[in-house]
Amino acid sequence: MTVETSPEVQPDAPRQASLATAAARNLASTTKSAPQMQEITSRWLLRSLPWVETKGGTYRVNRRLSYTVGDGRIEFVQDGADVRVIPRELGELALLRGFEDEGVLIALANRCVQRDFRAGEVLVERGTPAEHIHLIAHGRISQSAPGKYGDEVAVAVLADGDRYGENALLDADATWDYTATAETPGTLLTLSRADFEAIRSQAPGLHSHIEQFSSLPLQRQNRHGEAEIAMSAGHTGEPELPGTFVDYELNPREYELSIAQTVLRVHTRVADLYNGPHNQTEEQLRLTIEALRERQEYELVNNREFGLLHNAAFKQRIQTHSGPPTPDDLDELLCRRRGTRFFFAHPKAIAAIGREFNSRGLYPSHVDVGGQQVPAWRGVPILPCNKIPISKDNTTSILAMRTGEDNQGVIGLRQTGLPEEYEPGLSVRFMGISDQAIMSYLVTTYYSAAILVPDALGVLENVQIARRRD
Repeated sequence: MTVETSPEVQPDAPRQASLATAAARNLASTTKSAPQMQEITSRWLLRSLPWVETKGGTYRVNRRLSYTVGDGRIEFVQDGADVRVIPRELGELALLRGFEDEGVLIALANRCVQRDFRAGEVLVERGTPAEHIHLIAHGRISQSAPGKYGDEVAVAVLADGDRYGENALLDADATWDYTATAETPGTLLTLSRADFEAIRSQAPGLHSHIEQFSSLPLQRQNRHGEAEIAMSAGHTGEPELPGTFVDYELNPREYELSIAQTVLRVHTRVADLYNGPHNQTEEQLRLTIEALRERQEYELVNNREFGLLHNAAFKQRIQTHSGPPTPDDLDELLCRRRGTRFFFAHPKAIAAIGREFNSRGLYPSHVDVGGQQVPAWRGVPILPCNKIPISKDNTTSILAMRTGEDNQGVIGLRQTGLPEEYEPGLSVRFMGISDQAIMSYLVTTYYSAAILVPDALGVLENVQIARRRD
């Protein structure tokens, strides 16, 4: 038998006695924030560079005459497992700098022999005859030599595009001053002195070029390769004092101001009807300028013509000793210039610096920069710059720079006093209203950067930022 039960009697639900907030918001003005933008960063680089007025749109860097040649990186092409040096890239070698005979360069490139090496392999040994130049296509190689007290000390770390043993091509009595050991697997190309001499004997142009190159060391130079200023010191009596003059580069580097610009469009209906409590045109303009400034900082770091990463002198580029950024690496970067003012690193690189320091029981101090406490090493602020790229293998670079025109450092270039200038070096020009009732504004900024002397900027390359597994 089925027993039917009646549903429970529910008490009456409380009746709404006042207007609900959901309905009330339809008639009320809410408190609103200004438009937000995730792209905005601290832009420490733009804030830290001293900006120099650049009238005429061009800044010329005059330097003393220098005889330093052929200190660039060498590039290669890869076809599967086969690697070849680009013939023109052999011009980066000091003894071939300025040599233009394409046929001879191709012949030299064809004589280069590929050698693959493994981690831990000794590539050359100190004291043995040096008969080859080694061009590093890929991998890391450390050079070491006995120290003063008999222990083995690190001399240098080389990586992609570097080379060693260049003097072996011209000096039949050359020996290795160091031991070269592979830190990682990699590939290098070798050119023997015998092959070089065979090409040289068949190419009169190369022979005369080498003869001219061999005369360069007769020029009196200082340790930076600049023409020496003759002088006498510590003398007594009335000796004849040397005469001198300061020679300058005949073709100094010139930096032209680059440009970043966009057209901002705002419909008049929006500007007329929806201007409270925030001015729509002003907010649109503010966010556009923020994006333009972000692009400006990116270009100052990465532009191939004037960007800091591409214009740092090759002699000021160093490799990490073990991969992660250690205190020793930062010290090596500091010691290459006087008066280092700032480090710049990607935020992930700064985190890696903190991990390496903490693992050694070191805790970086903090210094005040513009009213904000930032980490520092040896009193030099370490500032974030997310425009420094991170490669696919989780490596990046760290910049160290001296700044200021009076200090022969890195400077920013701009021109102020532009027509309809909105901010220093940035103008906003009204372009009119279209037939669709759309107002247009041309937003433009001009900028560049200059490195006054090569040691003003240094780069620590191939910095590993991935966390190690314990």
